[in-house]
Amino acid sequence: MMPLPEDLDVDFFEVAPENWIGIGGRFGRQFRQLTERYPFICHGLSLSIGSPAELDTSFLKDVKRFLDDHEIRYYSEHLSYCSDDKGHLYDLMPIPFTDEAVHYVARRIRQVQEILDRQIAIENVSYYAAPGQEMEEIDFVNAVLEEADCALLLDVNNIYVNSINFRYDPLDFLDRLKLDRAAYIHVAGHYVEAEDLRVDTHGSDVIDPVWELLAAAYQRTGPLPTLLERDFNIPPLDDLLVEINTIRGYQTVAESGVQLRS
Repeated sequence: MMPLPEDLDVDFFEVAPENWIGIGGRFGRQFRQLTERYPFICHGLSLSIGSPAELDTSFLKDVKRFLDDHEIRYYSEHLSYCSDDKGHLYDLMPIPFTDEAVHYVARRIRQVQEILDRQIAIENVSYYAAPGQEMEEIDFVNAVLEEADCALLLDVNNIYVNSINFRYDPLDFLDRLKLDRAAYIHVAGHYVEAEDLRVDTHGSDVIDPVWELLAAAYQRTGPLPTLLERDFNIPPLDDLLVEINTIRGYQTVAESGVQLRS
């Protein structure tokens, strides 16, 4: 684990619990020092909420102990699946946008919330195919949020990526989304595969259209806590802090009540 400066000016960190559950020794002690020093959020990778396989309740009990032990502020997961009864696929697969899938996924989210004894946030995900689609993405996401009575992890980069890949207006999507359920926000960079294809990678700087979508989100939600995601091609810390300060700048504008054109 990379040591952090004592005066590091960040508001919170996010980790995948799968990477830290059961870690002891020196790394476990360093992680404990950080969770005692900063607020932490957990963003899961393997809950596989849309999987045809049974929920892994043993894993969920481990997650609950981890969240309680480190006083984690929030737990979120992806509105997707990554496993079946044969094992994990190590990728986020799209859930069919169907009424049947809404009921199935919502029931599983309610079960997760009962085991964890807390509300969780579900992230709107990027996807590259829509097998068996019977409703729009926006209607599917909203229906799951409502029926599951869960919170939303709003990922503005995913909205932008999907809007290019599936040719819709990202601001219209944002306006129709149940933003009253938004708990916090993700913003990230992505890869331009082609003019009409973006790939959500978290490996690049945030681009202007995504910053503009974040600003538009703040106009609708207020300055919610926002995480800058960067998974690889990680630049020097000072460069990341420039993007952190960009987030804070947009939050300050939203907090002041200044209306931006969108």
